[in-house]
Amino acid sequence: MNEVAMSGSQFEVFSESLLNLVKGKALYSGNSIDSFQEITEAAAHILNVERVSIWMYSQDRSSIESMDLYEQTPDHHSKGDELSKEQFPAYFTAMAEERFIDAHEAHRDSRTIELSKHYLSRLGIESMLDAPIRFGGQSIGVICLEHIGKFRTWSPQEITYVSSLADLVSHAVEAQKRSIAEAALLESEARYRSLVENIPDILYKTTLEGEITYVSPSVFPVTGYNVDEAIGMSLADEIYADPKDRKLFVTKILKNRFIKNFEAQLRRKDGSLWWGSATAQLVRGDDSRVLGIEGLLRDISVQKTAQEELSYQAVHDRLTGLVNRYEFEKRVSHLLADIQDSNDCHAMCFMDLDQFKVVNDTSGHVAGDALLHKLGQLLLCTINKQYTLARLGGDEFGVLMEHCTLDEAHKVADEILQAVTDYQFRWEDKVFRIGVSIGLVAITKTSTDFTELFRQADAACYVAKDMGRNRIHAYHFDDAELAVRHRDINWVGRINQALAEDRFCLYAQPIIPLDGSNHRHYELLIRMLDEQGEIILPGAFLPAAERYNLIEKLDEWVVRYACSFLAKHSQFFTQIDFVTINLSGPSLTNRSFLQSILRVFEETGVSPSMVCFEITETVAISNLDLAIDFIKTLKESGFRFALDDFGSGISSFGYLKNLPVDYLKIDGMFVKGIVDDPIDYAMVKSINEIGQVMGMQTIAEFVENNEIKDKLTLLGVNCGQGYGLGEPKPLKDLVNQIFN
Repeated sequence: MNEVAMSGSQFEVFSESLLNLVKGKALYSGNSIDSFQEITEAAAHILNVERVSIWMYSQDRSSIESMDLYEQTPDHHSKGDELSKEQFPAYFTAMAEERFIDAHEAHRDSRTIELSKHYLSRLGIESMLDAPIRFGGQSIGVICLEHIGKFRTWSPQEITYVSSLADLVSHAVEAQKRSIAEAALLESEARYRSLVENIPDILYKTTLEGEITYVSPSVFPVTGYNVDEAIGMSLADEIYADPKDRKLFVTKILKNRFIKNFEAQLRRKDGSLWWGSATAQLVRGDDSRVLGIEGLLRDISVQKTAQEELSYQAVHDRLTGLVNRYEFEKRVSHLLADIQDSNDCHAMCFMDLDQFKVVNDTSGHVAGDALLHKLGQLLLCTINKQYTLARLGGDEFGVLMEHCTLDEAHKVADEILQAVTDYQFRWEDKVFRIGVSIGLVAITKTSTDFTELFRQADAACYVAKDMGRNRIHAYHFDDAELAVRHRDINWVGRINQALAEDRFCLYAQPIIPLDGSNHRHYELLIRMLDEQGEIILPGAFLPAAERYNLIEKLDEWVVRYACSFLAKHSQFFTQIDFVTINLSGPSLTNRSFLQSILRVFEETGVSPSMVCFEITETVAISNLDLAIDFIKTLKESGFRFALDDFGSGISSFGYLKNLPVDYLKIDGMFVKGIVDDPIDYAMVKSINEIGQVMGMQTIAEFVENNEIKDKLTLLGVNCGQGYGLGEPKPLKDLVNQIFN
């Protein structure tokens, strides 16, 4: 109690109230609802307060919820209101740090003022008195008194009384928890009694020699023998499937006096076998002489079957039934350990299916799964039964060939390649043919571990894919093709790091009208910055980006950065017609990328008419239908399109009429020889004329000098681009140059 002097009458009233609550049945009944209601009513009547409530913290202490609210005027209890820490942080801090909150003027008190608008004013509350409820060494809630009417100054005696009420709430919570624990204990004991009385396990007694002297009725459902039939039977001769197990059981129990979970196969009345697990002990007389054995026998047949199934599943792929990656790695690792003591030759191959994605995309994953299953069976029939065939994940397989040279492994790989190539997969009305790229690696004493072997086989497989797919490549430590791949892999890390650190920038190269007019636009070109801020040209990193599916990320970066920059420098558009941005093949075929473009332009407010997207002729032709759809969709929004490197394709003119582009960029390999090579001249002349007839503006690339420029002007080519007309400059510098 607070050491504050109380008036005699107040002290007596408060003491009597607390004493009545302590003597009452509700407080220790374990029913918190009754306890809370009794406490809130007592507080309201004794202190003449309109509203008294008990609140409890949520588990994460981010909110408090009303467990009971008593309103004196309607004499009514309710609950369920909630206040969040996020909405009232100062109030929650005060509850956590102070012994009580005596807000005489709650609308002005710094601890409660934030409650004013959404809580106090709505309810007409002028004064508040809160005391924390503590349990188990921490605050679990608060008892809150809310005075309606003119603001009220809480006396020290009242504060002490409310703090005592908070202690009683804590006792009520403790009683409830104890009641719950006792109920749980009683329920647990009842369940245990029921379990013992209805246990399905077999309780038994035998002589040391194995003659059954007692058995529980549960023997019948498990074995088919009733109690009378079972008594007198011999475990060793009639029950144990293997008498040796019975001898082992007796040996162990005599040695240890107790045996637990001894597993053996036993025989039913009909002759079928089942798995039993015995837990037993020796029975001794007063003279310590062994009288027999008593114990419990459990039917574990289902568990044994499940265990065997789980053991199988743990090392096999569920879809194909082949060995899984875990088991494959374990077998390779064991082989690596054994090879150190022998001169045996072994090999491993890693296989990645070609065109598998086509099956998934056109016929769905069910078809893809069916194909993987059939291929697994096909490969099993193709390779030596002594070899390990595994599905390593997705559409990837591996073969471990023990006692097999690399040359012999190559022959096995040839057979696999031929089998997969010849296989036709039929699904509904479709017929698919797929291929497989195979990487081979020899397993020798110098092989370090599975991870290194797998990396080598994977690298060799990648080279096989890169060389045209559906072929075999064997790993050699001095392989030039693999060296290229390692270099590309290094670039992958650098590209990802540069994206994460925003170490890219844009350069701009002018595209100049050849008729002398002032109209001009710029092609935006990406550059990477190394860790020291030095420029890296795209020829160094773009091949790796394309090879390892990072090109879409770079395209997205260019579009986002360009739009953001141009939105901040909108005056730049008053000096130019538009800018061009290059898009790659993967971006062109990705519908979500198209939506991303539209979203970025909407967010930044840059007009689509100020941007022209460039796609190469090769990309457009190889994805013609998707390219046409992509171009048409964006042109409807106001974007322009240019076909880059035109003339490099085999059937350029045949495809051109199907592509709704605005500009034709003539491949620089023809332009740079236009002065001296009549064939190049004729090609440029022809492309320009076709473009003009189709209503397209033509742009010549690689304009390196005035001679080339003059020739192009005579031919009527609209624009030129090249170092003879203007070198690429940083976009930021170009903007500053124009306006300074």
